[in-house]
Amino acid sequence: MTAVLFDFSGTLFRIESAEAWLRAVLEEAGVGLPEGEVTATARALEVAGALPGGAAPGRVPAEMAGVWRVRDESAAAHRAAYTGLSRQVVLPDAGLHDALYDRHMTPAAWAPYPDALDVLSGLRESGVSVGVVSNIGWDLRPVFREHGLDRFVDAYVLSYEHGVQKPDPRLFAVACEALGVDPRAVLMVGDDRRADGGAATLGCAVHFVDHLPAADRPDGLRPVLNLVSRAREAGNG
Repeated sequence: MTAVLFDFSGTLFRIESAEAWLRAVLEEAGVGLPEGEVTATARALEVAGALPGGAAPGRVPAEMAGVWRVRDESAAAHRAAYTGLSRQVVLPDAGLHDALYDRHMTPAAWAPYPDALDVLSGLRESGVSVGVVSNIGWDLRPVFREHGLDRFVDAYVLSYEHGVQKPDPRLFAVACEALGVDPRAVLMVGDDRRADGGAATLGCAVHFVDHLPAADRPDGLRPVLNLVSRAREAGNG
């Protein structure tokens, strides 16, 4: 095994809670709401699925179904999809919908899982290449840089930059080509069995982690090191 591909959201990083997201935007905008209203609004945004990387929408409005299906294929579609879901919830100022979307793209809105540093550094020490393959509508590289993990990533393959979204095997093929590796010597690690499982079409091994809050998943990535070690030992046997 010569390379590991990782998903971003729910795998290496976790987005802040819907309530923290809303509070940060309200504070930045200087908008005050009663405490109970903040909690209720955050919950409504969560149910609507308006927070990228957060809970999936309970229902996608019929008029948004088309853009939702291709949301990760362009920056415009991604913004339209998530601000559209946000607008299902009444906010005190219409401009807050775009402010919420802008907030989720900031490094401050994301936290790496507790074991991400150890796992990525361990792979680097073992000479294993690392790629990030994400369904996303914006450049996540600053998030990795701000949290000190960029130095462990050899390639980023982001859906909106290629107009293709997982599980389409073409996105994984781009990642393998960027790393110069045979897909059959690659492990894909992600939290979405459908999207990330698309790597298996190319012959990649696939390992899934649970999409949980960072505090609730302190060591979910650590098995990756053992999987890689065993695979390399088997290859040398």
